[in-house]
Amino acid sequence: METIKFIVHWFSYAYYLYVFGYASLFKVFQKQSMMQSMDSLGFNKTWTLGIGVGELLGVLLLLIGLYKPEIKTVGILLLFPFAIGAFTAHMAHGEYHHFYNSLMMCILSIVLLATDKNFKIII
Repeated sequence: METIKFIVHWFSYAYYLYVFGYASLFKVFQKQSMMQSMDSLGFNKTWTLGIGVGELLGVLLLLIGLYKPEIKTVGILLLFPFAIGAFTAHMAHGEYHHFYNSLMMCILSIVLLATDKNFKIII
């Protein structure tokens, strides 16, 4: 069971890092398709850059977390609201073909926290 938990955690981590990594860089470097998509959701250039910088900070914390596990947890907790916001924005605007990654990020945020041996959820 521990082996499965370990594999699930690190595959989830890799996909989480990949999705937030490219999304944040597309926003920060103002890729045309991302800027148009964000504009259609009601986010101007300033908001898009702010979201991109916040996501990029979370990605950097995830990368630092490879060496300091407690930092990885902070990165996940920082990125979780961005995942929820993206899911909410796509659903509110009827972009049902775009919501899959944001839904997956919401789920993986919980999976990553639940499978991290350095993080405890106490209910």
